[in-house]
Amino acid sequence: MAFDINTLLRENIKSLVPYSSARSEFQGQGNIMVDANENAYGSPLAQAYNRYPDPLQWDLKSKITAIKGVPPSNIFLGNGSDEAIDLLFRAFCEPGEDNVIILPPTYGMYQVSAQINDIACKEVPLLRNFQLDMEGIEASIDEHTKMIFICSPNNPTGNSIDVRSIETILMHFPGLVVVDEAYINYARQKSLTYALKEFPNLVVLQTLSKAWGLAGIRLGLAFSNEEIIQVLNQIKPPYNINQATQELALEALNGKNGITQVNQWIKDCVQQRGIMAAELQSMDQVIEVIPSEANFLLVRFEKVKELFQYLLKQGIVVRDRSSVPLCENSLRITIGKPEENRQILDAIKNFYQN
Repeated sequence: MAFDINTLLRENIKSLVPYSSARSEFQGQGNIMVDANENAYGSPLAQAYNRYPDPLQWDLKSKITAIKGVPPSNIFLGNGSDEAIDLLFRAFCEPGEDNVIILPPTYGMYQVSAQINDIACKEVPLLRNFQLDMEGIEASIDEHTKMIFICSPNNPTGNSIDVRSIETILMHFPGLVVVDEAYINYARQKSLTYALKEFPNLVVLQTLSKAWGLAGIRLGLAFSNEEIIQVLNQIKPPYNINQATQELALEALNGKNGITQVNQWIKDCVQQRGIMAAELQSMDQVIEVIPSEANFLLVRFEKVKELFQYLLKQGIVVRDRSSVPLCENSLRITIGKPEENRQILDAIKNFYQN
């Protein structure tokens, strides 16, 4: 069945007349800007923040295009990837009627956003190797299934999902396939953005919060076909990305030094990930270290609850994932700086030796 955006869109979104802001009606630089009821005198800050920002962030998108190779018209920028996730629900899922499929263990905001928007969430757990249960997914799809969320590399397990399985779903499922690539910079598997032209029902989510180290400015990226991006732009708040965020993101992305620094951080993180995995695996009390392509490790421990509390007392904060299905007895440990990783390893050894 071919992808048709009109079969997915909610009727009220089809008929929506989006809010037209002053800055969406005029682009460029005017000499006297008196169209948006701004304070012409400026602001108390040295930087001029008295003007509204570009509602479609064209300068920032152009820079992202230069790095990612995706045209600006295929890019949506959100207040974190969470905004894009929420907008996808609001645009394509009829409350109380439609459903989506999630694949636990996975990122928790898919289910939270579904619940907020009154959308049923069907769970098809990953297999024991944390790959897709293709038969289970196929059996769960019905006429009201609008989206399937796939996190790759997956959070909290860290593994990449087999791209052939994702492409199979894209070929046979007429709804949206949302591939969350928050950790793609740390993976050997390349981004699925290469497949955007081939699959009009593909939405790829990325972020500047991880490898780029910009979690504090909350900037998420969504890549898809122009029709889907246009819908997201129509229903988003007019100025969802503030001027300061746009400027800080451009500053980080501009120039070779920024990219060179980020690539070095990625290299260092991957190296430290390997060191951490090897040393943890050598401990008798470690049940399993899940192979990771993200900036964290999911590790199964003996006495996991006691270990978690011990680490907290040492001022080491990790994430207890042992209550999550398929993640029994596990802690998720983000890869830190070498000296931080050394302290974590030493603390774990001390716990089991005492």
